[in-house]
Amino acid sequence: MEMSGDISVEAPAHSVRTRFAPSPTGFMHVGNVRSAIYPWLFALQHGGEFVLRIEDTDKVREVEGAIGHIMETLKWLGIKWNESIDVGGPYGPYIQSERLPLYRAYAQRLLAAGHAYPDPYTEEELEAFRKQAEEEKRPFLFRDHRPKEVTEWNGTAPLRFRVPEIKRFAWHDLIMGDLSAGEEALDDFIMIKGDGYPTYNFAHIVDDIEMRITHVMRGQEYISSTPKYLSVYEALGIEPPAYATLPHILANGGGKKLSKRDGAKDLLEYRAEGYLPEAMLNFIALLGWHPSEKGGEESEVLGKEDLLREFDLTRVQRSGAQFDEQKLLHLNREWMRKLPVQEYIERGNLASVAGAEGARLEKVVPLLKERAHTFEEARAMLSGELSCLFSTPEPQRATLLAKAPQGKEEAVKGHLEAILGRIEGLHEGMEAESIKAEIMPYADSIPKEDGGRGAALWPLRYALSGAERSPDPFTLIAVLGTDESISRIRAALGILGG
Repeated sequence: MEMSGDISVEAPAHSVRTRFAPSPTGFMHVGNVRSAIYPWLFALQHGGEFVLRIEDTDKVREVEGAIGHIMETLKWLGIKWNESIDVGGPYGPYIQSERLPLYRAYAQRLLAAGHAYPDPYTEEELEAFRKQAEEEKRPFLFRDHRPKEVTEWNGTAPLRFRVPEIKRFAWHDLIMGDLSAGEEALDDFIMIKGDGYPTYNFAHIVDDIEMRITHVMRGQEYISSTPKYLSVYEALGIEPPAYATLPHILANGGGKKLSKRDGAKDLLEYRAEGYLPEAMLNFIALLGWHPSEKGGEESEVLGKEDLLREFDLTRVQRSGAQFDEQKLLHLNREWMRKLPVQEYIERGNLASVAGAEGARLEKVVPLLKERAHTFEEARAMLSGELSCLFSTPEPQRATLLAKAPQGKEEAVKGHLEAILGRIEGLHEGMEAESIKAEIMPYADSIPKEDGGRGAALWPLRYALSGAERSPDPFTLIAVLGTDESISRIRAALGILGG
């Protein structure tokens, strides 16, 4: 869609309209995504529209493929938008580089009202002004160097906003409450750069006006700049949107704001590691916000419908939210546990790792649900300590006898034979606890001087698994089935009899 540059601020007001406006300068981490989740939930709750807008005016820092990466990340989390570059909408284009005529139209409006002027200075002159301010131990303010005569803007010089009035601004923030900032926050900033692209300080205001955005949610770092924005709205004679300032997300184990520079991960890395999008959405939503009722850990396992019911800006905290990877792992395991067996296998892509027939893999899922926090962990278990369940072990005689008291190694064969007799009396499909009830009385009958229960249970577990680390023998028998378990124990007896 081609922009004509016409200003249409007199259009009728809309219902709640929120937006997420990322810059395509890299990957998305949890801080970025929370700035999408909250306005998305807020718009859904109020029957409004959620807009995805791409702010690509910083061409120097733009990363190729970043726009697709942003959209893929949001789609993975289940965040859907009403308007954007892919679905269109009544206020497009939804990418700033295609809206340049509109920014120029607003700039001309401010020029005509005396609220903008071309910057007449060279970089060397500006640097001299800064150096002078530093020597005089005062802040550098461009407004102190406004040109006495304003030349006509030729479109190639930087265009600066002329603050109409140096005063104190006060505003109400939906999260932080009543805020204010004074003269120190105001200066004549660049609206449009010499290359024709607008700065963030100007472009986002024009876009929010034209796209009828009613509520803006963003991080604490923008509080100090809010007087600039309010000054522009005032110069244009337009009511600003409602602001909701989100608290910082603090890096794990410290008080520093989480950022890419300090190790914040690409959200799609979590996907590759086997985190569920439901868990990630749940976790990020809780970074700085809590549900109304506190009923223990279970009350924090929240799906989309729960979040829509519970989310409330009044319960977003003002202080920083701690990024806690252990909590993320906990929530992910809880969401994995909620999955039906077949869905667990499919979403974890487990069959290709285990290389096993379905029935046995299904029996392994409860083990994985108990132990694995991510699907990456689940796959590692299947190819590691649980691989014995899908391949025939090759136990070694020395390891079979490793737990027997010195001089009583021959008793191991008798223990395995005794347990084999009990397993032969079991039927297929028995649970591990029932199997344990059949075997433990014999194991407990072995005197301590003869090695106690370990003298029987160690060789049994090793005969079944061929590994020094594995699940307990009762679980192994339940998963393998009685026929396969009997076969493996007989193979071990053959090794001991050799």
